[in-house]
Amino acid sequence: MTTELPYAADAEVSLSYDELEVLRTQYQKELAQTHVTIQTKFNYAWGLVKSPLKEHQVEGVRLLQDIYRAEPSRRRECLYYLALGHYKMGNFEEAKGFNSLLLEREPTNMQAQSLSTLIERGYKREGYIGMALVGGAAAIGTLLIANLIRRARK
Repeated sequence: MTTELPYAADAEVSLSYDELEVLRTQYQKELAQTHVTIQTKFNYAWGLVKSPLKEHQVEGVRLLQDIYRAEPSRRRECLYYLALGHYKMGNFEEAKGFNSLLLEREPTNMQAQSLSTLIERGYKREGYIGMALVGGAAAIGTLLIANLIRRARK
């Protein structure tokens, strides 16, 4: 999934296992002390969203949504990564919604503009796959009907 968009590099670049482990360890340490700072939570969520693993992305989006709801001052920085996380999970409608909110606030934000392009490509790709599935199902249905008609004539 090469983007060819310099500002959307976050869509492809993951942290190494060791880098993510540092963020996870810090988050779990603070969680055990019953006080996780917003910055630690954000850093861990950011690392999870960048992961190629869907379960990491889901957890990262969940953490970002928590921050978005609880910390109005951090909403702007959450919007891009919420959009990115949903894009990576294939939730293009949600991705578009979060990205649109960011673009309303910052119409010249290059990251959000390039992510918007990726989201639109995702919609198109999803549409083509849907059309191919419908076309394939129609072809199979036609073959089955033709076979039934041929058998009925015998």
